[in-house]
Amino acid sequence: MKTVINHKGTIEKIDGNHITVRIMQASGCAACGMADHCNASESKEKRIDVIDDHAAEYEIGQHVRVMADLKSGYRAVLLGFGAPLLVMACALFGVLAATGNETLSAFCGMGALVVYYVALYLVRDKLGKRFTFTIE
Repeated sequence: MKTVINHKGTIEKIDGNHITVRIMQASGCAACGMADHCNASESKEKRIDVIDDHAAEYEIGQHVRVMADLKSGYRAVLLGFGAPLLVMACALFGVLAATGNETLSAFCGMGALVVYYVALYLVRDKLGKRFTFTIE
């Protein structure tokens, strides 16, 4: 089983030891020969920030491979999808059990998501240190 996630990309910007790499993130079926004729396939352009002490060795426009640890990918999915689902469900069912009011519980569930994502935004710098990318 693979232990790293990697994408081919192009260096867009170099600022000190900070490198911005543009990658094309494709869905699983984007590589299919019929992808051009199907609405299910999609690809998105993303920018990845990489901190590298050897940034001076790279050039803008250079093709590179950006890599991240597989654990970082799982952690990102958990923080982006799993934890918010749990927060919303707990708020929704907790308020519903306490009050019996479905409308109030729905608003509390959505409010809990807002609070969760604001908290995630506030700790983004700390989280950014745990999600590191390297260039090959």
